[in-house]
This record gives sequence, structure tokens and C-alpha cells, in this order.
Amino acid sequence: MTRTRVELGRREDLGADCANCFGLCCVALAFAKSADFPFDKDAGEPCTNLDDQDGCRIHPHLRDRGFAGCTVFDCFGAGQKVSRSTFAERSWRDDPATRTAMFAVFPVVRRLHELLWYLDEAIRLVSGSRDPAPWTSAFDRVRALSDADPETLTALDVDAEYDAARALLVEASEIARSGAVRGGSTAVRAQGSRVRGPGSDLAGAALRGADLRGQSLRGSIAIGADLRDAQLGRCDVLGVDLRGADLSGADLVGAVYLTQPQVNSARGDTRTRLPEGFARPSHWTED
Repeated sequence: MTRTRVELGRREDLGADCANCFGLCCVALAFAKSADFPFDKDAGEPCTNLDDQDGCRIHPHLRDRGFAGCTVFDCFGAGQKVSRSTFAERSWRDDPATRTAMFAVFPVVRRLHELLWYLDEAIRLVSGSRDPAPWTSAFDRVRALSDADPETLTALDVDAEYDAARALLVEASEIARSGAVRGGSTAVRAQGSRVRGPGSDLAGAALRGADLRGQSLRGSIAIGADLRDAQLGRCDVLGVDLRGADLSGADLVGAVYLTQPQVNSARGDTRTRLPEGFARPSHWTED
């Protein structure tokens, strides 16, 4: 954990390394019986599928057993950070005090690492056209916060950190999209009277073949949207809910602020083009 900038293709500092984690996502977080999980689980209660070595007993069969939510989740590297660095390899199994503190810290570090992902993306977007100093300074500040002791992390106002970074993330997006081929105005119609733009309701929207290049869908709801063969290069998708969206044949290379969990939550096929370093979900179809 000595790198101050992520590297090695898949941004390994900010991607899950389950072999170096004490199964924190399987214990610290709660989930409710739904299409994503077959039963309720309280925060702090180990999942019944977690074995004594902090591995998942049914990992290859999660979707078949009703645990689709597990295949979507990504801790952005918070699991190994909290396990190996913040708590210096002390496990939640060791004593009650460590258990309580670790479960409180893990969600905080997860959100900080997600913010680091966005800031790292912003640095890449502005490099070559702007002095990246404001973005690298913000990245280094958040990175330092993520390295703090458990007491400091527990007391941290993570929402305030996101608020402080928001203007920089928006500016980087605007810089990147300003030079992109635009597929239309930033507020165009989709499925009748619904407007397509930041914060839009695009749940179930018919967007097959849509040219979304250079647009911003930041914060939109696109659950179950038909995005087959859509072009999303230089499209701002920060926070877009893509659960169940069909990305078959879509081109997401260059999509701004795209994350692996967004990809995991959607549907796609072998024709779907993903940015370098992204993993193709195992549940996607072959054609």
C-alpha cells in the first residue's frame, strides 16, 4: 500500500483482493431478502456461506443460489486495506473490540476508495489539457485519509469529502466531454416525453443504438434500460444505476467514471466493448 497513484492496468490498489481480506463484505454489511439475496442478514452477522478461512463456500455458484448482489459488489480495495493495513492483520475473529471497530471502518474506507477511483479517473481525463495539480492534490488528501487510524476513520464525515470533490469531478467531465463527438444535445427525449440528461429517469428506456457520446447522464436511473448497441464513449455515467440494463453490443470504451460494479450489475455479451482493465462479468451471454 505504498503507491500514491494506482497502476498495473486494473488499478489494483482500488480493486478487490479477496485473498488478502478477512471476508469483510460477507460479515460487516447487511442485506435484505430480494432479487439479489435469498434471505435477510444483519450487519455484523457472518453470511452462512462464509467458511472458517474467510472464503465463500459457493463462490462459483452465487447467481444460481440467489446471491446476484454478491457478484455485483466491489469494495474498491477497501477489504484488503482494512484487513492488512488499518488493523495490521488483526481479524474481526480475534476479539470483540476489533470486530466492532473493523465493521465500522470498512464502509468508510470503501467509500473513500470509491472516491479515489473517481479522482484517479479525473486526473487521467484532464492530463494533457490542464494542470492536474488540483486533482492530484485532492487524490492525495483522500488517500491520506484512507490511511488514517480506526478512530479517525470512524469519526470522518465521508459525505463532506464527496462534496469537496464534486466540483473537480464535474470540471474534469466537462473538459473530457468538450472535445468529444457529441451524439446530440445534453437534454434530448427518450421514450416519449422523458428527458435524457443528468439525473434522468431512464428506467426501462428504449435507447437501443442511441448515440450518447459526449453527453452527461450523471446520477440517472437506468434500471432495465435497453442500451443495446449504444455508444457511450465520453458519456458521463457517474452514479448511473445500470442494474439489469442491457448493454449487449454497446461501446463503453471511454465512458467517464464507469466502475466495475456498474458493469457487473448490467447485462451484456461478447460484443460489449469495455474499457481496458475492466473484467467481463461471468453472467454475461456469449452472443
